[in-house]
Amino acid sequence: MGKEKQGKKREGVQQGKGEERRGPPSDFRALERELAELHRLLGEHTFESKEEIKEFLDRTLAEAGGKIPRTAPRTPQEEAQNLVYEAWETEGPERVALACKALEVCPDCADAYVILAEETACSTSEARDLYAKGVAAAERALGPEIFKEEAGHFWGLLSTRPYMRARLGLARCLWELGEYEAAVEHFKDLLRLNPRDNQGVRFFLINALLILGRDEEAKELLARYRDDPTAWWAYSRALWAFRREGDTPYARKLLRRALAANPHVPKYLLGWEPLPPDTFRSVGIGDESEAVDYVAESRSVWYHVPGALDWLAEIAGD
Repeated sequence: MGKEKQGKKREGVQQGKGEERRGPPSDFRALERELAELHRLLGEHTFESKEEIKEFLDRTLAEAGGKIPRTAPRTPQEEAQNLVYEAWETEGPERVALACKALEVCPDCADAYVILAEETACSTSEARDLYAKGVAAAERALGPEIFKEEAGHFWGLLSTRPYMRARLGLARCLWELGEYEAAVEHFKDLLRLNPRDNQGVRFFLINALLILGRDEEAKELLARYRDDPTAWWAYSRALWAFRREGDTPYARKLLRRALAANPHVPKYLLGWEPLPPDTFRSVGIGDESEAVDYVAESRSVWYHVPGALDWLAEIAGD
């Protein structure tokens, strides 16, 4: 069981699986184009049943050599988004040029601002401003009603994903800049809009709550996603128990569960081995890549809990 890495690391995954590194030359987000083309194609026809839809798709795919045929964009927004899809299949200056072209076509193309934040920002403040422009652009494009009508399953709509990407990027920048309360509110509202958490917002939020000492909120979040099998959740649960009650049998039990879930974490978290470059194309539950992924994001959380690293070293060394 694993998760694909993308331009923004956890985007597009479901609960139980694992957005600030640039992705591989072929960005996983580009796969959204196929979904967009499918929606456009089906939207041009009327069907009476699921069987009719299946028959239509089978026939269309057979005629097109197994690929969903491209359709002409109907609006400037769709044209700009197509340019974003092209950008995600490139890298470097070409990716930036396509994002800038997308904004020329449609100033409300939020994903273009996301690309510029990832690729051109020279500081966290500059990235924050670009993500904020992306959030504002998405809000203009979507209109206010969708935030009421679709709250709870935002990620299920392709039209809302640029907003979610831009807002998560904004939240992470705010955290890095020390605007902790604002970042936490963004994280929490993203989970309200999409409780399935395809982006992995819960991972950033649990770290934030543990660092800020907001233990009751952390407890509620850990319980809400209790079935999450990742090392991130297992180690977060153990750390939460240790900061609440110290070296108790219950805390040790949770830590041993975390060690069983991913035994590679301690060697990197404790500095027994240097953290390698994160060059993994995907992150697999329980393996080395997951340990690197977790430690790269969560070392500071353990540093904030007095005695936690010594406790980890003692139990891991047994």
